[in-house]
Amino acid sequence: MPGPFEPRGAEDGAKLIAGHPLGWLVSRRFNASPLPLLAETGEDGAVVALFGHCALGNPLVADFRADPEGLILFNGPQAYVSPDLVSKPDWGPTWNYAVLRYRVEVEFVGDETGQAIERLVAAMEGDNWSTARLGPRYERMLEQIIAFRAHVRSAEPAFKLGQDESAATFGEIVRGHPDRTLAAWMEGQAKP
Repeated sequence: MPGPFEPRGAEDGAKLIAGHPLGWLVSRRFNASPLPLLAETGEDGAVVALFGHCALGNPLVADFRADPEGLILFNGPQAYVSPDLVSKPDWGPTWNYAVLRYRVEVEFVGDETGQAIERLVAAMEGDNWSTARLGPRYERMLEQIIAFRAHVRSAEPAFKLGQDESAATFGEIVRGHPDRTLAAWMEGQAKP
């Protein structure tokens, strides 16, 4: 059974990334870039790798070629929870959030750069747009970037979404919170 602030299921990490794909990739030299990433999952739905791309001139490329170990951070839904939402006079404010922290080993996969772009475009645009619209510019763009796969070595999710509240307080927060995305995530993490 998950602890109080762990996701309910292995697939919750991939769900968070699909909805909030901009993660921070950080090297051990403390260079960092926000990059859109796609989750690759195992049979149980857990994230096993993160697939993305970056500019060849990004300092992270040299960092990870020298030392492939790094960190990826994702912020999902988050918001302040005001005591105004709760009928208990002695209840104090808090902050609810869903975040992911992955220790990774980065592998550059230059032969998959085109695939990295196409998969990201498909995830973000569906059938609404295609890289074919870029014409000859697309090939020039591909020459300036490189794909990578960040293999997950450990995961530290924190889904603090009101699981420690009483059922009555939890219900008040979910019903009254103005951030409906956060409220939906809270409902998804509610005790069965």
